[in-house]
Amino acid sequence: MAQGKQKFKAQRPGAKKKQNKPKALKKGGRIIAPKKSQVVQQQKLKKDLEVAIRNRIEHEVTQKASASLHKKLSILKTPVEKSGAKNTSEGSSK
Repeated sequence: MAQGKQKFKAQRPGAKKKQNKPKALKKGGRIIAPKKSQVVQQQKLKKDLEVAIRNRIEHEVTQKASASLHKKLSILKTPVEKSGAKNTSEGSSK
């Protein structure tokens, strides 16, 4: 039997060492949770107003576009998928 301590830890053949990679910064804005509930309400109101304004602008643009064209303008929206359902026609060619 060998006497004394081992100077190195035995490794399995083929085992990979973990490398400490510095985490890259992610793109996009950072959301920091506010400490005050009043700030949360202000943020919610601001977001609701932005959505309402965007929808109103979209509606006005479609009205102006349909009025200037000689044939009716139709806007196609993508169908909303349910969380569990998958669209099977996605891979097939038409």
